[in-house]
Amino acid sequence: MQTLKEHFTTTLEVKQSKFIAHLIPYDIYETTLHSLKEEHPKARHFVTAYRYLNEFSQIVEHSSDDGEPKGTSGKPSLMVLQGQELINVAVIVVRYFGGTKLGTGGLVRAYSDAVNLVIENAELFEYREEITISLSCKYSDIRLVEYECEVYGIRAIDKFFDDKAHYTLRGTKEEMKVFLEKLERVVHIDQ
Repeated sequence: MQTLKEHFTTTLEVKQSKFIAHLIPYDIYETTLHSLKEEHPKARHFVTAYRYLNEFSQIVEHSSDDGEPKGTSGKPSLMVLQGQELINVAVIVVRYFGGTKLGTGGLVRAYSDAVNLVIENAELFEYREEITISLSCKYSDIRLVEYECEVYGIRAIDKFFDDKAHYTLRGTKEEMKVFLEKLERVVHIDQ
């Protein structure tokens, strides 16, 4: 299985219709969909598909045609994600209608091609199981914690500050182990 760490986008034009495909990590799906709807108020459809592993290591899949004829857009997009064995990934295809109807076969082809195109241009990584931890540190240690996160590829999913800095961090088991060992030698952290 493969996954990605960044947002990738490509545009496919078919008979004056634009298909703007956004391939993103699943954990930014909701916020990206919301911002794309604000960014493209005149777009006709926002077709989505995603695959992720839940807390029981089960694959959860979903797709939406968003007003396109049933089965012509969301399902073909999901099938491309399945065929490429992508996990913890979502795709959002923003469509601007060009005035020419594509028919059901044309829509299936266009959405599949748009998703395949964005995958071809994406930087994919072998999927490794990730864990989430919470940690707290003193304000004087924030720069070091954030620097080490960057060094070890640990993502800060959430952070808030009161008398200490509190982080919710996500990364692979291997990266997290080395990261925590390094920090414990230098910083006092609460887990």
